[in-house]
Amino acid sequence: MAGKYFDQWQVGERIAHEIRRTVTETDNLLFSTMTHNPQPLHIDLEAAKASEFGQILVNGTFTFALMIGLSISDTTLGTLVANLGYDKLVMPKPVFLGDTMRATTEVTELRESRSRPDAGVVTFTHELINQRDEVVCRCLRMALLKKAPA
Repeated sequence: MAGKYFDQWQVGERIAHEIRRTVTETDNLLFSTMTHNPQPLHIDLEAAKASEFGQILVNGTFTFALMIGLSISDTTLGTLVANLGYDKLVMPKPVFLGDTMRATTEVTELRESRSRPDAGVVTFTHELINQRDEVVCRCLRMALLKKAPA
């Protein structure tokens, strides 16, 4: 189990996740079609070339999901009760095919669960960063985590 229990986290703790991922055309096309997103910027090369981006733009919901996925093994793997929500999601820069992504996480808040004495809520700030050191996605994730066994 790689994740940490609620009582093992500290506000201000930062993680630079080791796993990196280069986004492929297959990733973008499969995700777009599996989620029924027909946006031409994601799946039509000619339409994308004619856009202000001049190339295929990676599906933003894939970008968000990749950011969360890259963080899981170091944060909540094996200790998660439930993700309670996501907030303040922003995508300040576009992601293109061939971009290599890395993620960082900071713990920004801890609070005891009001309804579960064996768990607490951790608020993580996740960022996804490309090979040019540009933040391409950021959000808060509120996760209900188990406390360490007694």
